[in-house]
Amino acid sequence: MEQALKGMKVIDLSQVLAGPYCTMVLGDMGADVIKVEKFPKGDDTRTMGPYINEESYMYMMVNRNKRGICLNLKTEEGLKILYKLIKDADVFIENYRPGVTKKLGIDYDSLKSINPAIIYCSISGYGQTGPYKNKGGFDIMAQGLSGLIDMTGERTGKPVKVGIAIHDIAAAQTAIQSILAAYIHRLKSGNGQYIDVSLVDSGLAWTVWEAAAYFGKGEVPRRNGTAHRVSAPYQGYKTKDGFILIGAANQKLWEKFCLLVVNKQEWISDERFLTNSIRSLHVDELEVEIENILKEHESSYWLNLLDEHGIPSGPIYSYDQTLSDEHILSREMILDYEHPVAGPMKTLGFPAKFSETPGQFKSPAPLLGQHNSEVLNELGFSVEEISDLLSKQVINK
Repeated sequence: MEQALKGMKVIDLSQVLAGPYCTMVLGDMGADVIKVEKFPKGDDTRTMGPYINEESYMYMMVNRNKRGICLNLKTEEGLKILYKLIKDADVFIENYRPGVTKKLGIDYDSLKSINPAIIYCSISGYGQTGPYKNKGGFDIMAQGLSGLIDMTGERTGKPVKVGIAIHDIAAAQTAIQSILAAYIHRLKSGNGQYIDVSLVDSGLAWTVWEAAAYFGKGEVPRRNGTAHRVSAPYQGYKTKDGFILIGAANQKLWEKFCLLVVNKQEWISDERFLTNSIRSLHVDELEVEIENILKEHESSYWLNLLDEHGIPSGPIYSYDQTLSDEHILSREMILDYEHPVAGPMKTLGFPAKFSETPGQFKSPAPLLGQHNSEVLNELGFSVEEISDLLSKQVINK
């Protein structure tokens, strides 16, 4: 079955998470991704554990479906090789701060002169313009600047970082959709373009409801634990043996919850709980009332009862429970494969299920410089020339 992006050629000069996640998804959808790693040790993620037979699991998680070369761009020969790759490429991705690409000779203007139709995507912490453009920026700094850390955590506790690298993934997703839009534009017009993506902008763009509250009422989001800002009951609640999530977020669900789950008809006429907006003003009182009842039975009892009456609910899993849940497994969100060095491995599956052009696992993450000879042969280099590049430390072994 032919994939949607078959024929797209991507040169990936990014590392760590945001850029590699973006190019992994493009590779999953059929693009030919050539990952260009820095000489001599490669992507920084290779130094991050855990390790299986000295191969980084973190590196392997976001670099499947790519071919890999290790190239010394500080040499004239290395830069020329990159230029040869760019000449026939559709997309180029890097994650340097402003000015670095110009020093290396790989800025947009330089590469556009080689390939006018190139789609060039920069992914950085703060973007290529603005007062912070030259600051180093990781996900946690982006979470701080975007307000996510300040609005996350228990109401009376310290600000808390979101549990995953959410700005990195947001930047990756922003880059994916932007590249695909630019690719469609190029198919229609023949023109490439430059795309500037930042971690801060990408995560901030996801705070749409919080922005609505601020622009509309001047309301600054506060820490609410698992509670929702304007809906109740819509949060985690303690049971006899743990915690569950309940989302009776509209009046019909609320009344069903009162009558059929907790047997509290009087709550429907309670002045504190008359409407969703009023309940949200008394969310702490409501939490106490609900938990006084839920503590009488185990989580499984309540989840079964909530499901029986069609009230959205669910468990609060630890990650190991998530990865063994029957629904997750049935959706093929965990894939098994064989790595040439690490051996039998597991990775996450494809979240979008296409009927005609599904994502495919074609190859594990490349070993450092694994495809040096293959890629150079495609560019017209002879065995002798490749050997010479190796002796000059333009490529690795």
